[in-house]
Amino acid sequence: MAFPDFVRLVEVGARDGLQNEANPVSTAIKLELIDRLGDAGVSYIEAASFVSPKWVPQMGDAREVMTGIQRRSGVTYAALTPNLKGLESALECGVKEVAVFGAASESFTQKNINCSIAESLERFAPVIELAQKSGIPVRGYVSTVMGCPYEGEIAPAKVAEVSKTLFEMGCYEISLGDTVGVGTPLKAKRMLEAVSQHIPMSKLAAHFHDTYGQALANLYAVLEEGIAVIDSSVAGLGGCPYAKGAAGNVASEDVIYLLNGLGIKSGINLEKLAATGDWITRSINRPNRSKVGIAMMAG
Repeated sequence: MAFPDFVRLVEVGARDGLQNEANPVSTAIKLELIDRLGDAGVSYIEAASFVSPKWVPQMGDAREVMTGIQRRSGVTYAALTPNLKGLESALECGVKEVAVFGAASESFTQKNINCSIAESLERFAPVIELAQKSGIPVRGYVSTVMGCPYEGEIAPAKVAEVSKTLFEMGCYEISLGDTVGVGTPLKAKRMLEAVSQHIPMSKLAAHFHDTYGQALANLYAVLEEGIAVIDSSVAGLGGCPYAKGAAGNVASEDVIYLLNGLGIKSGINLEKLAATGDWITRSINRPNRSKVGIAMMAG
């Protein structure tokens, strides 16, 4: 297939990125990050996660974040809602789109949410049902699609099975996550081939971590196959609190640089995005992992 003409970037830095930070990040910084991302042209921002502060302390201010956003026209501000209580809280805050989070690994699911894959999907059923009744679109994540820290290799057929179930349950889009960043381009293509037999390519997204420096190569591989939605995190913030050794998400700045080089439109201003990456890493006293961000700010 030819490359897509346009790629929609799903910016997860404010949620998936910051949730893994050891030191508390203030609500004010989160809100400014979200606003700066919108100013850079990002049209989809996953802004918060309605989970128990006991398990993810960094997301304890989800309500304050979602009600404090200075909303821009044309920008979707989404939140992760892994259970019914989380969705109810999100609805009270006026959230217009939510996401649920599954996995293709039994071991990872047990370590993450203390249940089997089948049980986790059953838990999502009332969440998706209430969201649909409320007119709220639901995005589905499937993690560990190319490897698990506990099981190792994950069969593409298993990824396809979980993805198909979430899609049939009502998730309008399925984000395929290489949670521990162990994928390679060929693995990515084979995994995507298996999933796309059950779900249209237009309903799939790539969410690749960069543990072994393969994220951009993997993204190039799935762009070749027709993927037109990419999840990324400004300055490469993030990781996975349930996957030891997992490095951050692929940096949004690097993804946009790649897309620009391929002549693929995204609607995002790279200079503003890089400046945002530099600002957030300075604000939380963390090294900037985006090579593009460093180069642009230095130049």
